[in-house]
Amino acid sequence: MMKRRAALAAGAGLMAAPSIVLGRPASAQGGAYPNRTIRLVVPFTPAGTTDIAARILAERLTQRLGQQVVVENRAGAGGNVGSDAVAKSEPDGYTLLMCTISSGAINYSLYGPRMPYKPEDLAGAGLMLKVPNAIFVTNGLPVRTLRELVDHVKARPGQLNNGSSGVGTSLHLTGELLKTVAGLDMQHVPFRGAGPMLQEVIAGRIQVAVDNLPSVIGHIRDGRLRALAVTTATRSPALPDVPTTAEAGFPDVEATAWFGVQAPARTPRPIIERLGAEIDAVTKEPETRAKVAELGGMLPGLTPDGGTSPETFEAFVRAEIAKWTEVVRRSGATVE
Repeated sequence: MMKRRAALAAGAGLMAAPSIVLGRPASAQGGAYPNRTIRLVVPFTPAGTTDIAARILAERLTQRLGQQVVVENRAGAGGNVGSDAVAKSEPDGYTLLMCTISSGAINYSLYGPRMPYKPEDLAGAGLMLKVPNAIFVTNGLPVRTLRELVDHVKARPGQLNNGSSGVGTSLHLTGELLKTVAGLDMQHVPFRGAGPMLQEVIAGRIQVAVDNLPSVIGHIRDGRLRALAVTTATRSPALPDVPTTAEAGFPDVEATAWFGVQAPARTPRPIIERLGAEIDAVTKEPETRAKVAELGGMLPGLTPDGGTSPETFEAFVRAEIAKWTEVVRRSGATVE
């Protein structure tokens, strides 16, 4: 497991330690910001897709901004712990959040009044990437298609477990959608991140799971796990033989996970605009595009040129909050 995870990180050009400062000093960039280290908080454990995306971005922003961008993992409560810490931090541009579909959209309706922060407590800087979710099974399960899985579970109500990397993640909600649409009885088992969940599925103690494609793609490629479908409208070029949920007969099971950068709401607008411009530039670099494609991800696609901006990202987040509020309502998902 660890060897595979290290190989994936190496293949993506990532480092487990903070990136080395390779850029020019701040004074050479013509502005007061930034002039010291920036923290990019990942509200989940290391080795998952949020962490992978953050380290790709941090490495490039370090070079472009001329100051070290350090990734800091602060997991807990489906992303709420780290997100709340950023929302309540000094709005000076030096503490940023790698937000996700869960911490930035799903959790507002799932946690309801227990949410420690509100959408208006955070300002969007830019969208980093989107990724499909993959529905997969342990190799010991005698199914090879999503339809076969549905039939297998229906014949054994309540006997199988489905895993996710945490309550409130798009992985949790994708699993709940599948159960609602197909009428399945499985027990959801949440984990504190993708790493622990994947270990249990590989070992066969969890039979069915959903994960962001970048986190699980290495295990699918080497045959340690069996992918049944991806949850986007089109197949992933990274796994062209794996059908979409629509092709498998379940078009209502659709989810595209996403990852972007937010800052405390009162961060000065010039800083937000600077960050947005740099994130947009990073997503358009050939090196970034190659890394994202290898991991099965997709770039933002919010602006006419396929990039991102603070304004388009904030509008995107508002639409996602509305969408997932309805999904939570339909699925009946709750915080366990």
